[in-house]
Parts: sequence; structure tokens; C-alpha cells
Amino acid sequence: MVVTASTSLTRTQVFERDGFVSTGELLSAAEVESYRDLYDRFLRGEIDSGDKRSDLGSHAPRRDGVAENITQIMWPSALHPPLADLPLHARALAVARGLIGDDAMLDFDMLIHKAPHSATPTPWHQDAAYWIDLPDTRAVSIWVALDDAEPDNGCMWYIAGSHREPLRPHRPTGDGKNIQTDATEGEPGATPVPLPAGHGVAHTGGTLHSSRGNTTDRVRRAYILNYRPAAMIALERGQGEDHGLGTNERKVRNAGATADETGA
Repeated sequence: MVVTASTSLTRTQVFERDGFVSTGELLSAAEVESYRDLYDRFLRGEIDSGDKRSDLGSHAPRRDGVAENITQIMWPSALHPPLADLPLHARALAVARGLIGDDAMLDFDMLIHKAPHSATPTPWHQDAAYWIDLPDTRAVSIWVALDDAEPDNGCMWYIAGSHREPLRPHRPTGDGKNIQTDATEGEPGATPVPLPAGHGVAHTGGTLHSSRGNTTDRVRRAYILNYRPAAMIALERGQGEDHGLGTNERKVRNAGATADETGA
């Protein structure tokens, strides 16, 4: 089942109901090619990522000669500032403001790449588990496909309505470098969101999500832009939280995601 906006619901209403919503096309075919070229410069190391580059799939065995199972590069717009002046940032900001309010600003961005046959799923998690507690929890992540994204090469999966429940307990993955929670594609509301290249899907910080490993011959490149109210960005920066711009470390930071299974 793929949840889409009906004629009786606005995009914002679907987002509030389900915790995710398709954005439609954000980049033309020609623009997608430009972003792919720039993206691949990051992957090849022509644009140096330093410690902003890491492996979201480091808990799984790697094939010989593979640097990362799931390549994550935090803050590409800080590593290569011209990115912020290209069309996607302005268009995604407009979508974000329509979904969470006119005070939305870019909090951080990232690239997540799944190479052909890398076959490592992204663990189920809620983004808010990574984030410090804030008095205003409005936030939206806009996931943009730079290649056609389908279940078998790693399109997003969401559990509809999970953002309206308390955060689930999260724990480190086997190598301690990432986090995960218990969820499955068999849960009620579990929904894959296939996308053509250039299209996006937006989700809240509390929406459970994951993606399968890429078992196809095709690459899966995604660009993710994260937004929250400007006042909350100032508050988190004041507490030293910059989403990897300083120290790139993935761990549970939200007190709501540290409770054990009894709720203690």
C-alpha cells in the first residue's frame, strides 16, 4: 500500500496524518544529472569529506574492495558551499515551510549512497532519537531521489502514524557506530515509497523509517535536507549540537528514546 494525498486532503494534512508525504518533482531531469555529477565527485573524493564521511552500514560485513556498505556524507553544503545556491535548497525550503511553518530553516543536509549489490539495509530508526530534546519538536526531513528508487535498491519505508506515538527505545548497532530500534515491514502502516529520480518524500522526526539494502545492478543516490524552526536551530547550536559539523558521531541523544522496554 502506498499512501498518497487524496483530493480531499492537502499535502500538509497527509504529512500530519501519516508522518510522511510525497513532495512531487523537485528537480528536472537535467538538474538531476548536475546533482549526480557533483554527488559522484564527493564519492570519488574529489571534494574532500574528511570525517564527515562514514558508513551507516558498518555493523554488517563488507564485500572485498568496498569502502562502505552505506556511504553517508554529512553537511555537503558546508563542504562545498556552491551546493546551497543550486535549485534544490530553495525548493526544499519552500516545501518545508509549507509543512511545518514559515520559520523553518535548513538545520543540516547529507548524502546517503547505496552502491549496486551492497545489500545492507538501513536499520529502522526515528531521526528524533539522534536529536537532543527541544521544546518545539517541529521538524521535517526531505529525502530526494537522484536515481529511481524502488524497494530492492533502497527506497524509503515508513510506518504511517508512528510519529504520533512515543519514541521507541533505540540501541546501538552491533559495532556501536549507529543506532536502531525494533520495527518491521510487516507492521500495520508499513509503506514503501518508490520515487522517480528528481522526486522527494518528506517525513517528521518521529516517523519510523528504514530502507532495504541495494540488491540490484543500479546505484541509489539520495540527498536529504533537514529543516526545523530557526529558534530551535539556535537553541541546539547553543547546546553544542550541530549534527556532525563539528564531531560526526551517531548516538542516541533524545531522552525519549533511551527508555527500556518497560518504559522506565
